[in-house]
Amino acid sequence: MPFELVDFDASAANPLDAEQALLAYASAGRAVAHLWEAQVSLVLPRSYQRYATLDDARAEFARRGCPVWLRLSGGGLVPQGPGILNLSLAYPLHATIGTMADAVYLHLCEILADALDQVGVQTHWQAVEGSFCDGRFNLAWGPADDARKIAGTAQYWRRVPDPAGDATYAVLAHAVLLVDADPVEINRRANAFEAMIGSGRRYEADKVVSVAQALESPGDRLRARVRDALSAAVLAASPPTADIEK
Repeated sequence: MPFELVDFDASAANPLDAEQALLAYASAGRAVAHLWEAQVSLVLPRSYQRYATLDDARAEFARRGCPVWLRLSGGGLVPQGPGILNLSLAYPLHATIGTMADAVYLHLCEILADALDQVGVQTHWQAVEGSFCDGRFNLAWGPADDARKIAGTAQYWRRVPDPAGDATYAVLAHAVLLVDADPVEINRRANAFEAMIGSGRRYEADKVVSVAQALESPGDRLRARVRDALSAAVLAASPPTADIEK
């Protein structure tokens, strides 16, 4: 079952409303992919609702022209804006998160790595301490002992009613790729919000890198070239299956 590319209006009141539509496609048995960019904003997992000052901080950042959205998947704070390309995959999976979570991440990392290889950037997956929304399945650039995060990944699973009682889920796998965004600006924005809610977290700009920085000569139309490479990599892929664990 190959992926279909679908499109939604990322400039809508809440660009993450598309998550619900993607999960609906997956629940209906379709494998879909959505490539998109958002306005200047921040995206948080719902776990941030534990901070008492969250609503006040969101209101203040919205007043500054940086809305703060809540997403379905876990992890940490993620900056959004021009020069940051998002890839969202949604598909049905007849398995459980306990057996397939790593495979879902690796499948997404492989698509990203294949696309970046086409534009001349070699990457691998690893944690990068000090980067925003750090995790084991970041996509990173550079030697392992001095790697910088170029993309982050997350996933969300929703149970799909199955008359046969089988374990069927709609899976949403998401990646945030820094194409030519300024690491200093996005980290400054992320750190300012974390300080406002008193989370104690702080991120380092030199722990992340953009595609433009990784390339010695990025050339013209970099965003379009990266988007085209990602589109091609997605259309050449199929969703993971439980068989790959056997």
